[in-house]
Amino acid sequence: MREIIVIGAGSSGLVTAIVSARRGKKVLILEKNNKVGKKLLATGNGKCNITNQRPTLERFYSSNPQFIREVFEGYSYQTIKQFFKSIGLELIEAKEGKVFPMSLQASSVVELLVAECEQLGVKIDCEVEVEQVTRVGERYEIRHNRGVEMAKKLVIATGHLSAPQLGGVDVGVSFAKRLGHSIVKPFPTLVQLTSPMKRLERMAGVKVESRVTLRTEGGKTIQKQGDVLFTSYGISGLAILDISRFVMVELLKKKNVMLIIDLMPKMSQEQLLALMRKSLVKKSSKPLTIWLQGFINKKLILPILEPLKLQDETVGSLFSNVKNLELIVSKIKNFKFEVNGSRGYKGAEVATGGVNTKEINPKTMESKKHKGLYFTGEVLDVDGDRGGFNLHFAWVCGLRAGWSI
Repeated sequence: MREIIVIGAGSSGLVTAIVSARRGKKVLILEKNNKVGKKLLATGNGKCNITNQRPTLERFYSSNPQFIREVFEGYSYQTIKQFFKSIGLELIEAKEGKVFPMSLQASSVVELLVAECEQLGVKIDCEVEVEQVTRVGERYEIRHNRGVEMAKKLVIATGHLSAPQLGGVDVGVSFAKRLGHSIVKPFPTLVQLTSPMKRLERMAGVKVESRVTLRTEGGKTIQKQGDVLFTSYGISGLAILDISRFVMVELLKKKNVMLIIDLMPKMSQEQLLALMRKSLVKKSSKPLTIWLQGFINKKLILPILEPLKLQDETVGSLFSNVKNLELIVSKIKNFKFEVNGSRGYKGAEVATGGVNTKEINPKTMESKKHKGLYFTGEVLDVDGDRGGFNLHFAWVCGLRAGWSI
């Protein structure tokens, strides 16, 4: 009989184990991968965007927002910073409130967490795939590929469906469902988007600083700014990852969604029009396809001109018909891009949905349905924006569970 078993050696599972062990508890972690913290090692392009200095509530999403508010109460950025200091990890603060380990290596985070576990006597068994979880009286039976374990208390910290190539699975959600918990349907987010538009390969590889706008069916206008990368399948880049959650919500209601991309967000429409007008020469026979290269990436020129039927025009013709110049400027500032889906969980940094948080105590992470059963991290119906917010939630879950278990 084990005192505490944690399923999943990811961020929230490791913190839960450490805090519990510091309180004198005996903890066993079961991890299906061959090594600990695979997803954690990949975060922040290997640098590990470990948290954010400003984890404000509007940066997180759930079908039950009150749960997020209560989970974070009393657990600030400083709380997370102090925990990592306690295991020997120093943090540095970067732009947009992002926080990284001072080493700028995700491996430092994982190795220090594992070292703390070892020092505290936490046992970590890798390549153990849990197949079934059953409540037997006041205990939990955990069946896995190596046998059977019994535990007084069980923590499900398995993560969710995002990045299956790094071990992302929905087994934790399945265990929760079998134990009587309701599930909020998931979809991928912080993900690249696909498009049904033709001849996408013409723009593929172009990356441009942009402002991306989505107008929802409910009348909301959502804008994100950052780089946009055009690809052969659709569109990617930081601005697209940031807006992808809202796009995916709209795609649950309809087949296609239109994004409006401002390809020159640092200039107003009037400023761009004035700049271009100065460049016009009355009798120039220079093709617009050449002239526009003075302003914008050449791979974007035909996609801008063709819908306006101006691809064969010259600078001279534009000089005598300024209305066409206004159309070009408007197209650059309001470039329409149709989206019909995403690259799925393999391309997603996070999965939405999961265990319904109305059935979880936000102060302890314990199930309201079963005493001694806890859920932490991404397995819950909470997700956050890019920039360290999802890891922040995982760390707080781990601290709360560890202190209460």
